[in-house]
Amino acid sequence: MLFSEQNYRRGEFCGSIEVICGSMFSGKTEELLRRLKRAQIAKLNVEIFKPATDTRYHETAIVSHDKNSIQSTPVENSSAILLLDTNVQVVGIDEAQFFDENLPDVCNKLAQKGIRVIVAGLDMDFSGQPFGPMPALMAIAELVTKVNAVCVRCGSPAVYSYRTVANESKILLGEKDSYEPRCRHCYHAKD
Repeated sequence: MLFSEQNYRRGEFCGSIEVICGSMFSGKTEELLRRLKRAQIAKLNVEIFKPATDTRYHETAIVSHDKNSIQSTPVENSSAILLLDTNVQVVGIDEAQFFDENLPDVCNKLAQKGIRVIVAGLDMDFSGQPFGPMPALMAIAELVTKVNAVCVRCGSPAVYSYRTVANESKILLGEKDSYEPRCRHCYHAKD
């Protein structure tokens, strides 16, 4: 295993960046929660952040589509993440695609301080284009985990977030009422 909570406790790592990416409904937040809860079980000091604009499920908690949750701190921009407690060993960041372009620099600074940084977010927007700071984060990460959803049309692995409502805005907070996961073929077929 590349990273372990025991090794962090012993100080054997100098910090790292892990990225969990994929389409909507692929289990990104669920995987983030799993890793953060394991770090808490290992009695590591964990801080969790999310963009203040994401209030879909809860104002201050990160909540998966399966309704699992963990308390977090909503922040207006990535620089606010650097104002954390000095004893932090693990930082979790959800919905990274909604953060500003400085997020990779923030994550690098945290990793340079010896902090394990775990980031989750959409790798592509609804138009199939790289989303926000995610490509840069994936490039600098020690570990990238791409998770797939299930295509609602054919059951194949889905990597695209297909928008079902007429709205061309790059950012549209939504759920199953606005998006559905699709495979490459069904995404490009566009009904």
